[in-house]
Amino acid sequence: MHDLAFIFAGFFVGLVIGLTGVGGGSLMTPILIFFFGVKPYLAVGTDLLFAAFTKMGGTVRLARARVIDWRVVFHLSAGSIPAALITLFILNQVGPASASAQSLMTTTLGAALLLTAAATLYKALRGKAAPTTVVRGQETQAATPRHWSLPLLFGAVIGTLVTLTSVGAGAIGVTVLMILYPLLPLPRIVAADIAYAVPLTLVAGLGHASMGSVDWPMLTKLLAGSLPGIWVGSHLMSRIPERVIRSLLSVLLAYAGVKLIAL
Repeated sequence: MHDLAFIFAGFFVGLVIGLTGVGGGSLMTPILIFFFGVKPYLAVGTDLLFAAFTKMGGTVRLARARVIDWRVVFHLSAGSIPAALITLFILNQVGPASASAQSLMTTTLGAALLLTAAATLYKALRGKAAPTTVVRGQETQAATPRHWSLPLLFGAVIGTLVTLTSVGAGAIGVTVLMILYPLLPLPRIVAADIAYAVPLTLVAGLGHASMGSVDWPMLTKLLAGSLPGIWVGSHLMSRIPERVIRSLLSVLLAYAGVKLIAL
């Protein structure tokens, strides 16, 4: 019975990812903690590899379509991956299953979910204001941040957040990219966000796995449900109003965030 429940949970999260591009860590980690009673460190570690595998396919498809600005991905990764490695080192010293680490994870996860809820709602209400194409002659300028240090700084913050909570590389990442690269079209922002999340979640996930913070049988069941879920969601995307889904999702994430902080 538990096996089917994990597969269904994977399908549900995959469906939301397919419909909105949001949902990986921000939905899966709270579901594992609240509905399945999984310990926070195991939920975070397992979800990081879940996110890496689910976004890998999307990255390959986007790379073939040549919509990924690899320069943007490199700048963010230069900040996020070193921050993830430092966070993993500290977690390993403290012990991911220790009471202090568990408390830090749940509180930070709650805060990350509230940030994701705000970012998701912002995108639902204001997302259409972003440019959809690059103005001819501004290709290089569009992929240049407001200041060279900002992608490194925000990348480091997101890298730390993702390693501790598995949340941050989705809606928060998209919102950060919209601020740092105001001339970059929304499809390219989403593509860059998905692409840089793959190495980040893979590095963080493998780091957690080395500390025994990944439940491999559970991960297999979640992926068995999520892959068809993403396929169904991506095909339903044009038929269901995205703004309504994002608004409902932001309320759900805010509720989960508050509940985690209150734990």
